[in-house]
Amino acid sequence: MEELERKIEEPGFWDNADESQHVMKELKGLKDLIEKADKLSVQYEEIGLLIEMAYEENEESMIQDIEEELQGFETVFEDMRIQTLLSGEYDKDNAIVTLHAGAGGTESCDWASMLYRMYNRWAERKGFSVEVLDFWDGDVAGIKAVTFQVNGENAYGYLKAEKGVHRLVRISPFNAAGKRQTSFASCDVVPDIEDEIDIEINEDDLRIDTYRASGAGGQHINKTSSAVRITHLPTGIVVQCQNERSQHNNKDKAMQMLKAKLYLLKEQEQADKVSDIRGEVKEIGWGNQIRSYVMQPYTLVKDHRTNAEIGNVTSVLDGNIDLFINAYLKELK
Repeated sequence: MEELERKIEEPGFWDNADESQHVMKELKGLKDLIEKADKLSVQYEEIGLLIEMAYEENEESMIQDIEEELQGFETVFEDMRIQTLLSGEYDKDNAIVTLHAGAGGTESCDWASMLYRMYNRWAERKGFSVEVLDFWDGDVAGIKAVTFQVNGENAYGYLKAEKGVHRLVRISPFNAAGKRQTSFASCDVVPDIEDEIDIEINEDDLRIDTYRASGAGGQHINKTSSAVRITHLPTGIVVQCQNERSQHNNKDKAMQMLKAKLYLLKEQEQADKVSDIRGEVKEIGWGNQIRSYVMQPYTLVKDHRTNAEIGNVTSVLDGNIDLFINAYLKELK
């Protein structure tokens, strides 16, 4: 942190807006972490004093207060411990998340919309903001596909744990016979890399399509073909953006997303792990799910990579997914 503070004092530091913004963001994160550690140290001492008082005065009535303090302490301590695991090159960056409904029509589109709500609620709990980049309504209900950016400290570091196929088992609200239905949706996550990425892209390898931008519920944002979809033909990677009002800005954002995906793909190829990074390679269906959400005949959410599980499906779908994210990050280390 001292090195960063010295860097701020160097002549010409503020001349480079991108670099200065990056340094200030990193410095703020370190200061917040130190402040949280100091508060935790004070709380630890206070809990020790409470235990000593309860023991000396034989006050059983203080046990509940001590347990509540301990629970709060453990929650903050665990959160700080997880933050220390977020040491990847892009873990601190914002995250760009894309959800795709799998085969299954309206049922899968509804499941994709449930996941979209889940991640919005999770982001809200974290104090993060969400910006929709592209949205494709389902024909009857739900979402066929949505791309959104989650802005916040370590957003990518956390959400990279969500990459993969998610499976839902429930009694379908769209089935008059009341039968159980299994639905799938995929989640792809890439970092919103702020720095210029050194990736060469041959324009002949790109197919660029434009279309009219539209928002949730079928409401047209504009009547011009400002939305952009870019397909990288050699890899089959597809990115699209319709959030900006101009076609030029949408193209720039889509290219940024494409470069991030190609950069990560290149890294994984070097590590012989291509299948782990290519978001749409695996079929969105049986045998490929990273997590199952079962609502009938019993309630259970289970992550098949870490075996982390919880019976409260409603809570998970309301954004309480830190259990699964934390378990995944611990396994990475």
